[in-house]
This record gives sequence, C-alpha cells and structure tokens, in this order.
Amino acid sequence: MRSRQRMFAAVMRLLLKCLRLGRRRRFRLVRQVEQLWHYGHLCLRSLLYNSFTNGDVVLDSLFEPIYWLVDHVTRWFGVVFVALVIGLTSSIVAIVYICLLPLILQTYTPGWICWHLAYGHWNLIMIVFHYYMAITTSPGHPPQAKNDLTGVSICRKCIAPKPARTHHCSICNRCVLKMDHHCPWLNNCVGHYNHRYFFSFCLFMTMGCIYCSISGWEMFRDAYAAIERMKLLEKERLQVAANQTYYQTPPPTFSFRQRAFHKSVVYLWVLCSSVALALGALTLWHAALITRGETSIERHINRKERQRLQKKGKVSIAHSMGAGWGRARCDVPLFVLQVFRNPYSYGSWDNWKVFLGVDVPRHWLTRVLLPSPHLPHGTGLSWDLPPCVTEQRAPLLAI
Repeated sequence: MRSRQRMFAAVMRLLLKCLRLGRRRRFRLVRQVEQLWHYGHLCLRSLLYNSFTNGDVVLDSLFEPIYWLVDHVTRWFGVVFVALVIGLTSSIVAIVYICLLPLILQTYTPGWICWHLAYGHWNLIMIVFHYYMAITTSPGHPPQAKNDLTGVSICRKCIAPKPARTHHCSICNRCVLKMDHHCPWLNNCVGHYNHRYFFSFCLFMTMGCIYCSISGWEMFRDAYAAIERMKLLEKERLQVAANQTYYQTPPPTFSFRQRAFHKSVVYLWVLCSSVALALGALTLWHAALITRGETSIERHINRKERQRLQKKGKVSIAHSMGAGWGRARCDVPLFVLQVFRNPYSYGSWDNWKVFLGVDVPRHWLTRVLLPSPHLPHGTGLSWDLPPCVTEQRAPLLAI
C-alpha cells in the first residue's frame, strides 16, 4: 500500500515538474518573440527615420510612380507638343490674315487700321522670336570635368560638382544651371540662358490671346448667332425636303465660304480665350517668382527651409512672411529672431532688372520691347553682384 502511494506521489511530482518546465519554455518563447518584434521595429525605424520627414515627403513618395511616368512620357512627347504649339499658332495667324484682316481693312477707320497692323505684327514678331530662342537656346550645363569649379554639392547622378542653383533634370538626364523646370511645350529645360525667353514668350503669347479675344468679341457674337441660324435653317430645309411637292422651293442655305468664315471666327475666339486664361495664370505665377528672385524649385526649397527654421524657433513666422519687427508674436525675444531672406534676391525692382538684363534706361526699349538675343548676367556657375544692382542687403539668415 505504501509503495503504491510513493509511486503515485512520484508520478504526480514528475507531472508537476513537466508542467512547470513547459510553462517556462512557453513563457521564454513568448518573451523571445516579443524581443524579436521590438528589435525588428527598432531596426525599421532606424532605417526610415529622418528629421525632415513630414506629410509632404510622404505625399511625394506616394506620387513618385506618377512622376516617373510623366518624366518618361514627356521625354518622348516633347516634339509632339512643340508641333502642337506651332500648328495652333499658325492656324490662328492664318485665320487672322485670311478672314479678319480683309474685314478690318473694309470696315475700320484708318486710325484703328494702323493700330491693329502695328500692334498685331509687333506682338507676332515677339512671340515667334522668343519661342524660337526658347526652344533652340541651351539652358546651360555645368562642366563635367573635375576642375576648379566651386560646387555646393556633388550630383548623385552625374557624379560631378553642382554649383549653386543647379539641379538635375531627370528628363534631359543632365544638370541644368539655375533650373526652373522642364517645359514639354518647349521640349527643353528652362534654365539660366533661356529663362528670359521662356517668360517673354508666355507674356507676349498671353497679350496676343487677350488682344484677339477682346478685338474679336463682336465678331464672335455675330459668328455664333450666324451658326445658330445655319442650324435652324438646315432643320427647316430637311423638313421641307421631306414634305415638299414638285413646285415648292427649299429655303436658301449658307455657302461653304460663309460657314468656314463663321466657324473659324468661333474657333479663334474660343482658343485664344482658353489660352489667355491658362497661360495668363502661369505667367502671373512666374512673374511672382521673378519678383522674389526665385525659381520654381527654389521656392519649394526655401519654403521647406523656412518651415524647418520656424519649428526650431530661429525665424519668426511674421518675419518669414515679410512682416515688420514690431508685429512678431513669439515667446523668443526680438533680438534673438532672425529674418529669412533669399540670398539671390536684390529687391523686387532690381530682380526684374537682373532678369531682363536692363543695365541702362534705353535697354527697356532695345532689350524688352524689341527682340534682343543678349545674354543674362553671369555665367550661372557663380552669382556675383550684377552691375545694375545699386545696393545689396546682407541676408541675416538664408540658404
């Protein structure tokens, strides 16, 4: 009897020991899984952590496939876009010469005829000249040789020194001096040497479209009303043709020349008005950038840097937006705050003079109002003070 009790007690102790051992092993396994999970999470965060990461960076990463698609499509369709611009512009010019100019010469007074002939041909010459120069002029590229060029950084794709304001174009696959953007309508980058041509083309094209829209408004209304009458008479003619007897005569119809004239006027007005709205908005946007002495890329860079410095408390929001010292609302003392300025900005008026290459007053006529192939200030490799700038304020905090 006692031997059985001892045997049963030994078996129970063995079972309890096995249960304790299994529980320890199970707890040890769960603890190891938790440690591996925390370790992997820490490694992932250490690989992806960046102090500059925010919502904009995440959004750019999500749109990266779209950017890649646009880059590769734009590379192949640049010639198509240039042909489209030339074709649409040529069609408008042909309609003006064939349809509108004879009407102007017959109905307008001599004063208005001289005005339309002078302004229209001047605007056309400026558009053709600046578009041709924009698509044929190289924007400027830094030298690839390892020379004494002062580089702000090294391009990761070209593996060459990259001067200030230079950026790599993924479509042209080259670094561009003072790059603004790659324009598919030019099939060329907008950079240091053709930035003025690009903006002048946008400006004069907008002016030409506004001129055609305003001067052709009455003609558009008459042509649209005539087209509506054409549709109504065509409907009546079909009804009469279906019910006419031998002696009935169908109503008269418009000739092919009349139809083509009215439809051409409507096409001209609709196209010019649409281009004036779209291209006018783009022109105003670039005019604001030129006033601040920035390019499209530099605006994005300066905005990110301004936000970063604001978070660190080095720049007040009021100052970075251009407000005065007395309006700054911040817990940091006024003498600690610094003003964020673009180092390539010389003031609104001087920025325009530098951009247009106006050194003396007569250049407003010879270089702005007339076609001029003059080069911009500087080489794009270094940014010295231009001669047309009278005074330069040293920036307190800038990039």
